[in-house]
Amino acid sequence: MIREINFDGLIGPSHNYAALSLGNLASARHAGATSLPRAAALQGLAKMRFVMGLGLCQGFLLPLDRPDAHFLRAMGFAGSDEAVIARAAAADPRLFAIACSASSMWTANAATVSPAADTADGRCHISAANLSRMAHRSIEHGQTHAQLSLAFADPAFAVHAALPAAFGDEGAANHMRLCSAHDAPGVEIFVYGEEGGRFPARQHRKASEAIARRHGLAPDRTIFAAQSQYAIDAGAFHNDVVAVANGHVLFAHEQAFADAAALKADLARLMPDAHYIEVPASAVSLADAISSYLFNSQLLTLPDGSMALVLPTEAEETPSVKAYLATVVAGNGPISAAHFVDVRESMQNGGGPACLRLRVVADPGQVDARFLLDDAKADRLERLVERWWPECIAPADMANPDLWAQVKTARAALLAEVGVSL
Repeated sequence: MIREINFDGLIGPSHNYAALSLGNLASARHAGATSLPRAAALQGLAKMRFVMGLGLCQGFLLPLDRPDAHFLRAMGFAGSDEAVIARAAAADPRLFAIACSASSMWTANAATVSPAADTADGRCHISAANLSRMAHRSIEHGQTHAQLSLAFADPAFAVHAALPAAFGDEGAANHMRLCSAHDAPGVEIFVYGEEGGRFPARQHRKASEAIARRHGLAPDRTIFAAQSQYAIDAGAFHNDVVAVANGHVLFAHEQAFADAAALKADLARLMPDAHYIEVPASAVSLADAISSYLFNSQLLTLPDGSMALVLPTEAEETPSVKAYLATVVAGNGPISAAHFVDVRESMQNGGGPACLRLRVVADPGQVDARFLLDDAKADRLERLVERWWPECIAPADMANPDLWAQVKTARAALLAEVGVSL
């Protein structure tokens, strides 16, 4: 049975606040804070459990190998893994922080996914993102592609390597899909940025066009829309900070797009029953939308056909957002519920509920079962995290070889529990 599966990134044991992401205001604000990797991973697992409790299918992806000794060797450090890690930590702390980042937790950036109903060959196409605009993320795509190739090895999928680095691609965080049903043909919307603003645009239009071609998407069912430079400069480094789509609904801030009128016209032509919910800046300022991550929520179709938002608790704590959500839920529109989850450790590093998940429309029976979650497996993963994940990482801990030995041991225990080799 074809359905939507949310694949969340299990937050890795090296989760720390190094503020590596230019343009991500939450990341910059928490630079140098003490992180709580164990709590972060447990918060992420609790969110996965909550989504399963809504009656939806849930998967997960595994944290990448950190610190990345292969990357450090490419940067000129020699010796065993332990020696490379120690030498890099002492010689170049900033470079070492890049090698340690747990940013692969945000699987919305892992890849762009086009369901089989949209593609020319009738397969679900998945393209790993190159994430070339930020150094700490640009080293992810090789390991990510290997993991995606394992999880989606069935012939029902076509898994592609990342695009050339010259054309920045940030994956599903800049991609939306509208459809009458998840297994029906849809309209795919690729959102790109233009250079020249205060912060770098992450998504290149040519990258979006290349993904659409390699996925075999019909040009008359594909839209390319420019993100508002005003939104990017305000801290909306990805489109999913200011817009989210599901089914026939596009939920977006008034200032999300460079030309919202053109996007609305395209949708009216390609999908007349699309429901565009535009949140006016007079109700929720762009600053409040970004700080609360109102739009970095999961907009989900529940088994009874209704739609619900799964939002961070920060949205409930922001008065303008809480008030607006109350009117949305109380109205006659398609969104009938709002649920709040605690993912504060991720939020403080700049990623909300939508950042943590990659949406894949497929038959769960065609996915490697090791990457699908149920309550029993969640129990085992929680016990493993409680045993192996560091409780905290302070800036002074970053050069501690015992910490990185613990991080390596934790990931090895996770791979053994899940039964995969990466």
